[in-house]
Amino acid sequence: MDIIIRDNYDEMSRYAAGVIADFIRKKPNCVLGLATGSTPIGTYKELIRMHKEEGLDFSQVVTFNLDEYLGLGIDLDKPYHLDQSYARFMYEELFKHINIRQENTYVPDGLTRDPEKYCQWYEEEIKKAGGIDLQLLGIGGDGHWAFNEPGSSLASRTRVQALNKQTLDDNYESFFKKAGIERDKMPHFAITMGIGTILEARNILMLASGLKKADVVAKCLEGPVTSQITASAIQLHSGGITVVLDRDAASRLNNLDHYLHVEKLKREYGLL
Repeated sequence: MDIIIRDNYDEMSRYAAGVIADFIRKKPNCVLGLATGSTPIGTYKELIRMHKEEGLDFSQVVTFNLDEYLGLGIDLDKPYHLDQSYARFMYEELFKHINIRQENTYVPDGLTRDPEKYCQWYEEEIKKAGGIDLQLLGIGGDGHWAFNEPGSSLASRTRVQALNKQTLDDNYESFFKKAGIERDKMPHFAITMGIGTILEARNILMLASGLKKADVVAKCLEGPVTSQITASAIQLHSGGITVVLDRDAASRLNNLDHYLHVEKLKREYGLL
């Protein structure tokens, strides 16, 4: 596991975008797992810049998103701030700015009439694509990945998940409040990749920023593996793992000095 610490959010985002860009350049038809939320926005902006200024080519890339609210789907006729779907988020924050093919972008369909059947189909599509080469992840305030709330099985697959109070509170402030949507009117269920699905990605890139994530980052990386902190499953992954943190998010790590030392050594020996 490579733990990379940068001074601030912008530097963290540039580093993460560089990791993704390297995958695309080495394997132009790579399969990326993508995340929503505020954390990856800077990374997406940098990828857009690379596409426009450096010719980073997304034409063969296939993407699968982690999750979507049940009951929501993209509506391009709505103003952005009134469409709270993750499909719309991905379109506005990344897809419409790059040369990715629409048919190569998969975001769970929150409007499906048969969620159970749809979740099985989503798993099958990931397998048909050859599996995910690089999965981008954030981490929730309670330590969750995607919408795998505390207590989710670490072997779970794509499914419908009820959202807990902290997730509802966090997402209301970040996405729904600005649209004037009452808290009790926001979706309380979501379709989400499971932890087992995520762990099948060949490589993982996890990002975290800010002091509010410091405690949960420390629990995730240095605490016990537990379903109460579903992101702690990162310790079980056997492929390539890169964790990119800003100084604030890394501030509670017990082994911070060691991680900085290891990164310096790897750079000196050309291993990063």
